[in-house]
Amino acid sequence: MFTRRMILPLISGMLGTGVLLSLGFWQIDRMGQKADVIAAIEARIHDTPVPLPADPDPDTDRYRPVHAEGRFTGDEALVLSSQRGAGPGFRVIAAFETTAGQRILVDRGYIPEAQAAAPRPESDAEVRITGNLDWPQDSDRFTPDPDPARNLWFSREAGPLAAHLDTQPALLVLRTTTEPAPPAQPVPIATADIPDDHLEYAITWFALAAVWAGMTAVLLWRMRREGSKETTQ
Repeated sequence: MFTRRMILPLISGMLGTGVLLSLGFWQIDRMGQKADVIAAIEARIHDTPVPLPADPDPDTDRYRPVHAEGRFTGDEALVLSSQRGAGPGFRVIAAFETTAGQRILVDRGYIPEAQAAAPRPESDAEVRITGNLDWPQDSDRFTPDPDPARNLWFSREAGPLAAHLDTQPALLVLRTTTEPAPPAQPVPIATADIPDDHLEYAITWFALAAVWAGMTAVLLWRMRREGSKETTQ
């Protein structure tokens, strides 16, 4: 028997379930949008490299494949990192001066922790590099401040690194180089590194909606049973 005191729990249960379901469907929609974005990025990453722009722009040039000729200056910063199967290490962010006099940041790749102190001598010979422009956003309020005295950094954000190495605030993530013995293992940009957790979030919201609906049903059942007992006494 349905009673008036069951109206509020019923409304609360329906509203809660509806909100949780809507969040789940929103994540499904976001998953489709993210798939389109990743497909566009994948297509751009593997375009034919173009000459390095004179003034790279983060809004229009992110992930753009470019090439440049010049030399590494020897100035570098080590960003704490890790590689699956290789353990902790560093990403070597170096200053690169093009034949036109342009100075940019280059992510030369990964080195194991044990190689951090090893010298990385540079040659005066010009090299040709290709890669993708990027402006990583890999820091938050929990990221430690860099320690320039130890040359230890915790983020690849272009602004602070560019100020430290006196370059333009643009990062070229190395893909290929004509160096005979590259000092680091290149880690090219790949869409597999772009987070896409929308399906997991959608499943979580749908599961919570099912739990909310189930709890509401149990509560209404118990209220109905107690009401029936009261009427028979």
